[in-house]
Amino acid sequence: MLSLTLGTRGSELALAQTVLTTAALHAAWPDLLVHRDIIKTAGDLRPDLRLADFSQGDHPILDKGIFTKELEIALRSGTIHAAVHSLKDVPTLLDPGFKISAVLPRAPIADVLISKSPGGLDALPPGSVVATSSVRRIRLLQHLRPDLATVEIRGNVPTRLRKLADNPAIDALILAHAGLLRLNLFRETLSYFATPLHLAILDPASFLPAASQGAVALETWQETPELAAALAPLNHPETFARITAERRFLELLQAGCQTPVGILSSLSDSQLHLQALVFPDHPGPPRAAAISAPASDPRAAALLLFQSLHPTP
Repeated sequence: MLSLTLGTRGSELALAQTVLTTAALHAAWPDLLVHRDIIKTAGDLRPDLRLADFSQGDHPILDKGIFTKELEIALRSGTIHAAVHSLKDVPTLLDPGFKISAVLPRAPIADVLISKSPGGLDALPPGSVVATSSVRRIRLLQHLRPDLATVEIRGNVPTRLRKLADNPAIDALILAHAGLLRLNLFRETLSYFATPLHLAILDPASFLPAASQGAVALETWQETPELAAALAPLNHPETFARITAERRFLELLQAGCQTPVGILSSLSDSQLHLQALVFPDHPGPPRAAAISAPASDPRAAALLLFQSLHPTP
């Protein structure tokens, strides 16, 4: 290929991920011309809506791609060759013809608590209000710290940080470590807001991340051999094995992007280690499972994890 067009959302994080993707393409193919097409998605066009509001009305699209649908339309039309996604935003089941063709090396997968006082999650006083738009994060907070309250928050990463600093009714915020790193916003204290903000990594073994968290994916439509060859050097095999298992586990659960599921994966000595926490739709204890299986078949590992789920005490 002489040129390749990437589709991306217009947020600072999405653009940073597209810069990473472009650099990887140029490292593999120095003479390749890479173009960028910024596309607004339903989630970008309605920042006033809570994520749950997208599931209401005559044409609900929650878990159907509120951050990806318009990019897939551009893929179908041929105006872009590949869409750059935060993979955790991509629906578990893709429509026929679409494919995750490559994933970049995975960034750290943990969540980060950003608070107005130092000390992390354990130091938050009872009754503190934590802002998040993730059902998974809400249920994990309720599981680990039932004395805390939660509130919905929307907007890109800098906007959410500013809302936390400016709003006296919010005590803390949870964001992904990967996004903070990619925006050069991860440090012990963010001191340039009116209220200094303190960052603490949440242990992913107890505060399990979302499936595919920290992974940047390239999605294609009816991938040609030429496009497959262009994208192949970008694919990171270890990351691909892990996200394949994680997404297959969601598929077996019939879960989507906003289902309260946490999953942790790692790979060592040709073994894929998986741990999951699955919350019910109604209030109640989660189901848990942890397994190790050959990394050569991540889909089989996901099935074993699914079959191992049991209620927590």
